[in-house]
Amino acid sequence: MIRAIRSARTQCEERGVIQRECAAIRAQFRQADNGGRSHNLAKLLYVHMLGYPAHFGQMECVRMIASPRYSEKRVGYLGAMMLLDEKQDASLLITNSIKNDLSHSSQYVQSLALCTLACMGSAEMCRDLAPEIDRLLRASNSYIKKKAALCAVHIVRKVHDLGELFAPAARSLLAEKNHGVLHGAVVLITELCERNPETLERFRKTVPDLVQIMKGLVISGYSPEHDVAGVSDPFLQVRILRLLRILGRNNEAASDAMNDLLAQVATNTDSTKTVGNAVLYETVLTVLDIKSESGLRVLAVNILGRFLLNNDRNIRYIAMTSLQRIVGTDHTAVQRHRGTIVDCLKDHDASVKRRALELSLSLVSASNIRSMMKELLLFLSSCPPELRSNAASGIFNAAERYAPSQRWHIDTILHVLTTAGGDVRDETVPNLIQLITNASELHCYTVHKLYRAVLTDISQQPLVQVACWCIGEYGDLLLRGECQDTEPVQVTEDDVLDALETVLQSHMSSPATRGFALTATMKLSTRITDNVDRIRSIVSIYGSCIDVELQQRAVEYNALFKKYDHMRAAVLERMPVIEKNSPGHTNGESTGETLKEIQPTKVKQGEPLLPQQPANQVCDLLDLLGGSEEPLQPSPAQGGTALGLSINTVNPAGGDLLDLLGGLELTPAAPAPTVTVYEKSGVTLTLSCEKQSDTGLTVTLTASNSTDSDISNFTLQAAVPKSVQLHMKAPSGDSLPARGTAKVTQMVVLNNPNKVNLKMRIRISYTNQGSGFQDTVQVDSFPGLNAAVH
Repeated sequence: MIRAIRSARTQCEERGVIQRECAAIRAQFRQADNGGRSHNLAKLLYVHMLGYPAHFGQMECVRMIASPRYSEKRVGYLGAMMLLDEKQDASLLITNSIKNDLSHSSQYVQSLALCTLACMGSAEMCRDLAPEIDRLLRASNSYIKKKAALCAVHIVRKVHDLGELFAPAARSLLAEKNHGVLHGAVVLITELCERNPETLERFRKTVPDLVQIMKGLVISGYSPEHDVAGVSDPFLQVRILRLLRILGRNNEAASDAMNDLLAQVATNTDSTKTVGNAVLYETVLTVLDIKSESGLRVLAVNILGRFLLNNDRNIRYIAMTSLQRIVGTDHTAVQRHRGTIVDCLKDHDASVKRRALELSLSLVSASNIRSMMKELLLFLSSCPPELRSNAASGIFNAAERYAPSQRWHIDTILHVLTTAGGDVRDETVPNLIQLITNASELHCYTVHKLYRAVLTDISQQPLVQVACWCIGEYGDLLLRGECQDTEPVQVTEDDVLDALETVLQSHMSSPATRGFALTATMKLSTRITDNVDRIRSIVSIYGSCIDVELQQRAVEYNALFKKYDHMRAAVLERMPVIEKNSPGHTNGESTGETLKEIQPTKVKQGEPLLPQQPANQVCDLLDLLGGSEEPLQPSPAQGGTALGLSINTVNPAGGDLLDLLGGLELTPAAPAPTVTVYEKSGVTLTLSCEKQSDTGLTVTLTASNSTDSDISNFTLQAAVPKSVQLHMKAPSGDSLPARGTAKVTQMVVLNNPNKVNLKMRIRISYTNQGSGFQDTVQVDSFPGLNAAVH
């Protein structure tokens, strides 16, 4: 069969071979006395591995598992692991067979049952067979104990409560000499400790035993059975180190007990082979995760530093990932490897470069800002395009925190804009403008430097925008040419206007950049004297520009020239110092209380909504359909006393309207009648309410159908402000017969502990003559009030 499948030239031919073989296998499965059952099932498993359906072999697996012959039982268990899972009903049929085989006299039959249970055992199977697994954990056969330990791990993952059953046996397994049993025991204990804090405390007493086992592995001589590239059983060492990491976390005594061992492993393990590096890496993670000594942590950082020199990029990558995690707590130790980390920026691998960039930015401090920034700027000039944005943002943040001077800060940002201006974030331009504005003594230096940058290259839009802004603000300083910090350059008015016109006319300039250039040109009209007419002509040209924003600016500037020329100097005077807005404020004004929209939630029948605490006293009504963009405004408090709903009004003046003439007292109103809140397409919905307590209210919704056809799938959903608790009880039905012969009622219980202005939005959904309908209605007032329904 395999030869025929492989020789198929097309997929269609392969499917034909598979279908013929499956038909033959299915026919042989139906025969009662079939000597080739295991052979047929093996062929079916091959078909399954090719991706073709083989579910019809599930029952054959069940029958072969129950067979007394080992050859058939082995293939049956293999088929069960491949064709069955815990969602299949057929998996329950093999529970009894597995239980019988767990007590079989042959260890190989027992191992088959253990492997199958560990592979596809459901929660019910695990509960039924857990006592058998616990018994096998105490068996005398090491082969069975190893399999039973791994099976117990699967049971604990499936049913957390069974962890207590295996804890005593798991601890006793640590006394075994067989490495397979020890490995299974350590994995089981790790699983138990991660699931239950109480079990974790109990197993902390086993730290000396684990330390002794680990020491035996480290100092043991050559053992051909366990040696891997000169390291004795590295798999068991890694598992023990992971368990020690869990046991020593946040525990001083356990950490002290393993400090010497970790130092011994770190110094004695060969780091020239991959297996040795694996053990060292787990050792480093354990040292950094427990309450270890400071000297041991430095040793761990030094090991990671050696990893950075490894030729394997994977090792370098995990080393930088680990250093990134500890750079905040062991900054000084990581700083010793700064040169090696910076060299990783030149690596050809993109992932290593990304990690090296993140780590390098974390190592920047006030003492090394100049040297680190030089390396980072060099990296920025040659880094891949996908890293430029992150690199530029990191350089900006580091420069803002540790800049030795304002001039250095400005030069650094300008260097970034010149190198990678197209990859910086949008807020870079206003941030740099704010920085330049505050550095009043550097205005002349900055405008000269930006002017030369624009003459050299106008492709970097953020740089050109800042340059245009500075030329417009400080153009008079540029024309004087008296800057001491730069080479003396004589700049004329025509030169400045030529540069701005070049920006305006360039195809590389974005609409925003042209807006900066046009505004700068306009501002120069108050800073120069001889070329005002040229500026007026430049501005007038853009009065008919196709870009609406640019056209609007030009029209306004033209009006400033013609109608309000006497105000032009005051309007275009130099900008004051720009201050950043404080958190929680917008444009210098407090945002105050914000109205938040709640995400739409579907209310299930008979299921209460969890109570939510309001963010403020004014709660926006839940936008049930997400169609309302404007927040709902609270309605005036009318008749609130009658329903026992004390309303917190937003505007104090609103509460005085009822007492407009003074001396008027509201008398309690009679019980509110039923009101119609919705009537459309023959469907009518009425509402009545009954006060239950000072804050409780029961609302009854009644729906009827006046059309000539029955309505099905009728549902009501309701939403209220965040601070109101809502509980929808089960409706009386989900269908409305024609001509109003029957009605559907639904009770809604509301609890208004904060006594906010009560509103409700109701969504109505139903099916009529095969078509679905959906509508929404908002109830701003309840019976007893002047109902306002939208």
